[in-house]
Amino acid sequence: MSRLPLDGIRITDFTWAWAGPYATMLLAFMGAEVIKIETNKRPDHARLRALATGLGSKDPDLSPIFNDLNLNKMAITLDLAQPKAVALAKRLVGISDVVAENFRPGVMNRLGLAYDALKEVKPDIVMLSSSSLGAVGTESKYAGYAPIFAAHGGLAYLTGYPNARPVPLMGSSDLRSAATSAFAILIALYHRARTGEGQHIDLSSVETISVLIGDALLDYIMNDRIPIRKGNRDEIMAPHNCYPCQGEDKWVSIAIASEEEWQSFCDALGNPPWTREEKFRDAYLRWQNQDELDRLIGEWTINYTHYEVMERLQQVGVAAIPSFDGTELFQDPHFKERGLATEVIHPKIGKRIVLAPPWKFSDTPAQISHRGPLLGEHNEYVFGDLLGIPKTEIAQMEEEGVFY
Repeated sequence: MSRLPLDGIRITDFTWAWAGPYATMLLAFMGAEVIKIETNKRPDHARLRALATGLGSKDPDLSPIFNDLNLNKMAITLDLAQPKAVALAKRLVGISDVVAENFRPGVMNRLGLAYDALKEVKPDIVMLSSSSLGAVGTESKYAGYAPIFAAHGGLAYLTGYPNARPVPLMGSSDLRSAATSAFAILIALYHRARTGEGQHIDLSSVETISVLIGDALLDYIMNDRIPIRKGNRDEIMAPHNCYPCQGEDKWVSIAIASEEEWQSFCDALGNPPWTREEKFRDAYLRWQNQDELDRLIGEWTINYTHYEVMERLQQVGVAAIPSFDGTELFQDPHFKERGLATEVIHPKIGKRIVLAPPWKFSDTPAQISHRGPLLGEHNEYVFGDLLGIPKTEIAQMEEEGVFY
């Protein structure tokens, strides 16, 4: 097999919950050796609970969510409240290329593991510090979880239906922040390869959300307009919505961008009389009369399954796709052909279907090579093989609780 893009890159991973671990997992998919640091006193949040599911098992190795966010990684345990453990963490940083953490600003400094301290150990280290609102500023000490990222970043305000409350976005905001973190690390590694210089990345998860709504922010800055929630509708296209189909809670999305597509759509419907009415004559008039247009289209789509509508409209060049539920998504032929799901075997969870990397590289294909690690599973390899600590010394530190 070809070498993976990040073969030879080692990451010391202090991250926890979702936004940090997903970032380092994306890099692990590309071949980076990711060593996750935890402690029995305070294991990764995702091992024990999740905002979506509540409390999980008391066994930290039974969490499917943790497994899905930490594929391809190794895991060690260090009680960073002990100076010997901090010294070991620094030794690991000394043979690493990247350090990643997503604690509240100030935590790494109190542990003695801030960027300046780690730079003394490894001058060209790349360090990611991901937090809610960044390490500087009047709000830097605020706590941060995914719904806060979306709300403070502005995206939640824009998500939902007119005259209804904003929709709180959950874990997807963590994953957007994580993808940005992964890109930032890659750019920093590229910079280091060209210049020999490492750097400290101060990433605000709220800002990673705000940059996704640049059009809304500019509309306010330039035109003093505050955007409103508009459900599934578009600023220009009409029809542009989800429409009901046969079955319980079955829907199809339809979007029409040109007069040619509109005419093809009308032909697919059999050109009912309402399609020739003056109020639907052109794109602007259709946009002005969306309420009635959506009602009439829904009266047609409800007679068919969402797959039937999709096939009928796609055949004539109109964009249409079902709103898949989980089962339909995994059974979709395109999903299967892309290989977007794969199976891992976990010693405690058993067989687990996980999502594969969503991108395809022709020469260096990203891959899932290992399930998520057990708590402290790789202590012997990291401390013995990588750091060269004698077994007797390891045993002594275990008795002292350094590995905990």
